[in-house]
Order: sequence, then C-alpha cells, then structure tokens
Amino acid sequence: MNAMRMDKVNMAERYCALVLGILFLILGIAGFIPALVTLPGTNASYIPADIAPGAYSAGFGYLFGLFPTNFLHNLVHCAVGLFGIASYTSASSARVFNRFFAVSYILIAILGAIPAANTVFGLMPIFGGNVLLNGLTAVAALYYGIVLPAKVNDVGVARNL
Repeated sequence: MNAMRMDKVNMAERYCALVLGILFLILGIAGFIPALVTLPGTNASYIPADIAPGAYSAGFGYLFGLFPTNFLHNLVHCAVGLFGIASYTSASSARVFNRFFAVSYILIAILGAIPAANTVFGLMPIFGGNVLLNGLTAVAALYYGIVLPAKVNDVGVARNL
C-alpha cells in the first residue's frame, strides 16, 4: 500500500467530516434566524416558542423555504455540525464520524420517507427537502468513511466495516 495514497485518503475523510460539520452547523444556526425561516404558504416567520403549544411546533417553519425545521431540529443540526468539525482533528475520528453519520442519516432519510414516522414521532420534522438532504449527505459520508478506505486497503467493503 502506498503511504502517500493512504495520506490522501485520510485527508479526504477528514475534509468530508469537516465539510459535513460546517454544513450542518450552518443549517442549525440558520434555523434560529427568523428571517431565514418562513411558515408554509405565508411570508410570516417561524412560530415563536412562547406561542407554540408543543415541542414540535416550537420554532416550526421552512428553512430557506425548502427544509422543514423546528428548534429541536436546529439543535440536532448544531450538535452534528460540532461533532463533525471536532472529528476533523484525526483520521480515525473522522472515519468514525463519517461511518456513524452515514448509517444514522440513511436511517433518518428512510424514516422521513415513511408518513407515520416523518416527524420523528412528533418531535422534529424530517420530511420534504430533509429526506433528500439527509440521503445525499449520508451517501457522501458512506463513500468517504467506508468505500474509499476499502479501495485503498484493497479489501472488500464488508471487511472494512
């Protein structure tokens, strides 16, 4: 195995974790900015926490008019973003983050496509544009966390898990 090639793969894994972390941190922070979140079918901002009767409706709105979100969803995005940025520090932690992210977000994308579960059982919205976002980012993390290291090590993907 070429050491230089492995170093490039390690950096690619680290950059994937960093980019995913920055993306989700930006999405999480943007969800807290009322000017970027609108209610469906209106130009009004999100539902304030003091008016919302439940956890789901607190801060509910569409981020950039595309992604349904609420306060809990924004907190989860911020936490995932911070974990991704923190995992950039080493190749092994980035690989663990990418693998965990890939598996988790594939499951979340599947849940978002199921009508009975697309609100995570009444806690946060994962339907609509979130299904596509979660699926695409999971595929990227899957590639950089599992497929690419398996190619470089010349082993099958199943042996790389």
